[in-house]
Formats: sequence, structure tokens, C-alpha cells
Amino acid sequence: MIKVTNVKVVVAKEKLKEARTHQKSYADKHRRSLEFQTCDHVFLKVSPARGVRRFGIKGKLSPR
Repeated sequence: MIKVTNVKVVVAKEKLKEARTHQKSYADKHRRSLEFQTCDHVFLKVSPARGVRRFGIKGKLSPR
């Protein structure tokens, strides 16, 4: 019974490894290195550091 379980675990690990390699190869095709030249326009996403924390607090600051 232990041998059967060990064999099933090995098969499951192999299938997970195969799925991981498929997913990784798919993701690598869509990822490309970015190169910027001078005078290129770039959009930056910036969020304020202080304002975000203040609006996230609800209710009492120190509940008992």
C-alpha cells in the first residue's frame, strides 16, 4: 500500500512539473525586455504614500 502511494506521489509530481514548464514557456514568450531611448515618453503609475493609509482606517483606532 505504501509503494502504491509513493508511485502516485511521483506521478503527481511529474505532472505538476510538466504543467509548470508549459506555463513558464508560455509566459516567457509574452515577456520581453524593454529598452528606452532618450526623448521617449513613459507613463508612470504613482500613488501617494500618506493618503492611501488614512482612507483605509475605519472605526475606532484602538478597539478594546
